[in-house]
Amino acid sequence: MPSVNSGPARTYGSTATSTMLVAGALGSLSLQLFVIPLTPLPGWLLVPLALTSTHLWSILHESIHGSLLRDRTWNDRLGRALAVGYGAPFILLKSGHLLHHRFSRTPRERTEVYDEGSWSSHAPVYYFRLFGGLYLAEVASVVLAVAPRRAWHRLRHLLDTPDTVTALLFDAITGRRLGQFRLDAVLIVILYAGAFFAYGPDWWMLLALLAGRAFLVSIADNAYHYGTALDEPLEAMNLKLPRLLESFVLAFNLHGVHHKYPGLAWHSLRGAFLADGGRFDMGWWRAVARQLRGPLKAASVVEVLPQADREDRDAVERMLN
Repeated sequence: MPSVNSGPARTYGSTATSTMLVAGALGSLSLQLFVIPLTPLPGWLLVPLALTSTHLWSILHESIHGSLLRDRTWNDRLGRALAVGYGAPFILLKSGHLLHHRFSRTPRERTEVYDEGSWSSHAPVYYFRLFGGLYLAEVASVVLAVAPRRAWHRLRHLLDTPDTVTALLFDAITGRRLGQFRLDAVLIVILYAGAFFAYGPDWWMLLALLAGRAFLVSIADNAYHYGTALDEPLEAMNLKLPRLLESFVLAFNLHGVHHKYPGLAWHSLRGAFLADGGRFDMGWWRAVARQLRGPLKAASVVEVLPQADREDRDAVERMLN
């Protein structure tokens, strides 16, 4: 394996494997949105299907990094199709996630950390985000599809503060992708309006499914970073999961390796993890539970990860720029 200083070569998913993953995810979404309400299939199947939300996000994540397929055009097309089913425009998810890689653990992007105020003043927003608010914010973004460009710029200036990436996210969308955002938003509204119509008087079942998706996506999002060192964009934890579940989430639990080598496709992460020493920082369930402690004051954050070679970190950070 190449040294960290040069970085391992970018890898991609195979066409056959990625096609099967996308087909499976789209099939699951079809069952959730239309097949179950329009056929005699029992509604309780929505419970295990809701658990596939983490799998869906993992496939989307591969597309966001351009690792799903070597062909970038088809990589992005499939990513957009999955994002519509997920409920948020692909360009929003992609831009937001890449900004996360660039600014993670800096003042712009450290979810649980606050500098001023009290724990109680930050707790309501923190717990809302943790228990579903992150996904709800992504979904709510579709209302911006009807906003004229000048409204986007006005909002961008209102939200341009040093403790958020929102203004930068607006820049990424309005720069060259506003048309794509609007089209995806329209498709999302049509898709889910049709799904609620299909459920008819049982619309609450679809709402419960989306609530489950919101919870699963939101509570897992920051578990890999909670309490890790500040001002270290490459800082993330590798969390232990049974190998079957690791495959189910496409090795997303090896998040520390992913932040260090963002160009590696999911199937290459375990090899890089073992080459780097194969050390887990803690179990996945423990990491998720730790977040229930709530917001952390910046001065109290203690690094939970061992110190890595700073030269290696600097080299990898340059790869992200």
